[in-house]
Amino acid sequence: MIKYDLIVIGTGSGGSTAAYKCRKAGLTVAVIDKMPYGGTCALRGCDPKKVLVGATEVMDRIGRMKGLGINEGSLVDWKELMRFKDTFTEGVPENREEGYISAGIDTYHGVASFINENKILVNDVKISFNYLLLAVGAKPVPLNLEGEEFVFYSDDFLQLDDLPKRIVFIGGGFISFEFAHIAALSGSEVHIIHRSETPLKHFDQELVKLLIKRSEELGITIHLNTAPISIEKINNHYLIQIKKHGENRTIECDGVFHGAGRIPNVDDLNLDKGKVTTNKKGIVVNEFLQSISNANVYATGDGAASDGLSLTPVAGKESAAAAENILNGNNKKIDYSVMPSVVFTQPKLAMVGLTEERALDEGYDITVKRVDTKNWYTYKRTNEPYAMTKTIIDKKTEKLLGVHIIGNNADDLINYFALIMKFDLPYKEVKNMIFAYPTSASDLLYLL
Repeated sequence: MIKYDLIVIGTGSGGSTAAYKCRKAGLTVAVIDKMPYGGTCALRGCDPKKVLVGATEVMDRIGRMKGLGINEGSLVDWKELMRFKDTFTEGVPENREEGYISAGIDTYHGVASFINENKILVNDVKISFNYLLLAVGAKPVPLNLEGEEFVFYSDDFLQLDDLPKRIVFIGGGFISFEFAHIAALSGSEVHIIHRSETPLKHFDQELVKLLIKRSEELGITIHLNTAPISIEKINNHYLIQIKKHGENRTIECDGVFHGAGRIPNVDDLNLDKGKVTTNKKGIVVNEFLQSISNANVYATGDGAASDGLSLTPVAGKESAAAAENILNGNNKKIDYSVMPSVVFTQPKLAMVGLTEERALDEGYDITVKRVDTKNWYTYKRTNEPYAMTKTIIDKKTEKLLGVHIIGNNADDLINYFALIMKFDLPYKEVKNMIFAYPTSASDLLYLL
């Protein structure tokens, strides 16, 4: 029987770092994936999505600058845009596998499942291990509605040869809002259906309301407190039945896409045979990312029930920590207190740390500072209609507890705030900095 010191299931950010680190330390290592090598972010998620976002950023800016020195007239060429997107993804699987092989890591393609606590089966081959790292990611949550077989997924959206003229997104999270903005700015009629009153629920709802307002201005219809009931296909289009405020309605469209959240992708693993405990968040791990029920198993990323957000950088950090704990015994913990997160809409929405409500719930005495920045030079020069920063400060320590931003520089600006929070810098000390001007960073001095 083949045996490895470490087997890694999954070849995305949650697995690759650990595989390379353990191989470099001299362990025998194998990686297994049932999907093309590279993981969700590089192939089916954030990387290709950001390429599409780049094109629609241009379209949004042209629209905002109409009559201010820029004339409209350009349109998104979807086929050309998708061809450009493919240049970022098409070489990833081969390059990733070649990298593993060059490092001395064995590669397997197929579905892996547990035989017992220290053995797995892949392609009818039994393999034993000293340690196993599960970096299996997540998959779309079942919608449990009639006609669900007609629903498309984020993977499908990123492979569309032609963009549907009328699109419905089910769910009010990252995927729906980001793809809705891409589609609307590329010329589609777009609807978002969300069951509750609060889409993007982990973000500051005051700023979410501004994003909703801007989304509607871009032509996106957002249905809150609305449940999808059924989907029917008629010829080449779809009828989606919804229930809103107690009334049944119908939306006709050319494509229905899933954006209602994701769950751990663990169904194929036969975790019970491996004595690996799970809950609704995924594989239950201790503070060292080790399974609480099988000490030979570690888990990272979206498939682990850790305190980390479902973000690529978090999975990468967890992968490095898991490798450290496998190599040197459990000693490495992850600090999850500072995890910046961005919704790549137009404008962007970003956050790090606590919301105002969460800070109050945790007993902090806080100062909340709201700054409407749309008329500041940084934003007025590109005619941005919505820009605001909201900071949550601990009165006792004068340190930042949370920052929430809406604006087209939010993705960069939130990282500056994350640095301040990570290193516990008092905001009054930061105000003594000299930044290059005029930049979004120079605005930082006046946002604290």
